[in-house]
Amino acid sequence: MKPTDLRGILQYIPSFREKTFVIAVDGAIITDDNFANLLRDIAVLRSLSIRVVLVHGAALQIRELGEQQGITPSDLSGNGVTDEATLKLALTAANRLTHEILEGLAANDLRAASTNAVIAHPMGILHGLDHRHTGKVERIDTDFLQQLVSSGIIPVIPPLGFDGEGKTFRVNSDTVALEVAEALHATKLIYVTTADGIIHQGKVVRHLPVAQLDAMLSKGKADFSPEIFTKAQSAATACRNGIARVHIINGKEDEGLLAEMFSNEGVGTMVYANEYEKIRRAQKKDVAAILKITQSAVDSEELVRRTKATLEKQIGEYYLYEIDRNPVACVALHLYPEQNKGELACLFVAPTHENQGIGKKLIQFVENKSRELHLDALLTLSTQAFTYFQTKGGFSEGTPEDLPPVRRDKYDSSGRNSKVLVKRLKAV
Repeated sequence: MKPTDLRGILQYIPSFREKTFVIAVDGAIITDDNFANLLRDIAVLRSLSIRVVLVHGAALQIRELGEQQGITPSDLSGNGVTDEATLKLALTAANRLTHEILEGLAANDLRAASTNAVIAHPMGILHGLDHRHTGKVERIDTDFLQQLVSSGIIPVIPPLGFDGEGKTFRVNSDTVALEVAEALHATKLIYVTTADGIIHQGKVVRHLPVAQLDAMLSKGKADFSPEIFTKAQSAATACRNGIARVHIINGKEDEGLLAEMFSNEGVGTMVYANEYEKIRRAQKKDVAAILKITQSAVDSEELVRRTKATLEKQIGEYYLYEIDRNPVACVALHLYPEQNKGELACLFVAPTHENQGIGKKLIQFVENKSRELHLDALLTLSTQAFTYFQTKGGFSEGTPEDLPPVRRDKYDSSGRNSKVLVKRLKAV
């Protein structure tokens, strides 16, 4: 789906309207040529009554300022030691970037305000090392931010924290975004960076349940690209603490923000809490979605062609696997009561969601349903994916004689010569 496809966007509006998105933008993106397009994407979000809070980093600008002034920053991440000189660089860089953001938002007719909503205290001495002017977020001034977003104003939050005595501390922007998202009970936390998403073992991972990400993080930094590790940590923490979805996208990609928010495929990585996905029984209104999901498999003769009328008649036997309330896979369980057998049919996962274990989940779902119905055996027919059913589903090759008579008639007349696969559910 093109993000400019209004019909595609409209389906998301009811669930997003008046919800809060916290968008964390790396300093390297703010000075990129595509930043103006990103601001236009944010303007689209605001036009749809989505509340936006912007948090920005400044690591690139701190390094560049240091080079200009002949100063080597003591730390670029906001997690290490911040000496006096680095704090001055951070203040200059952060203020410049905040101003650029405010200018850009004004150019898009958006009201915004720089805030001091991050209350921090010194990180202190860790492992014997005084972190000096590096701060740790103590709390977020939630009331202040809520007043702004309720008035249609976009808060712009720099990577700086302030204590009650007027002292300024440098804080990590990824952590600030996480704390803000939690404090505001945001619907989404979006990290906009220079990477295409979470890169693990050299590959971009598009969809990650938080449990899987936790397992990956438990093995340490080695498998992650360096610039993405803290974002992965923050994403996992956010999902555990109530943020349903965290997105990590490349801010250099034109219309990337809209494509990530308003298409089921997305362009980056989405980390999600477990309630994000589910299997449900299909309804008559889902016929068009099933036809769309399976079209490529029908064209390649992997699946038999089904008419709209046939699907409508049998819709109660179909199930959809949804992500964010959007169907991405389907399966059917056809029953043959006289033989006490079931047939797993029409299993297909959209190409955008392949290799994520969804097919195996649907096979297990149908098997569980069959066991609940006390069926003796589960059948499936396949011309191309029979090895998948054998290795992932535990099916064994059978013969056409295993088919119920009414199904055998259809098998013989189809001419497809499909392999018949059987899984015994009861001892024989």
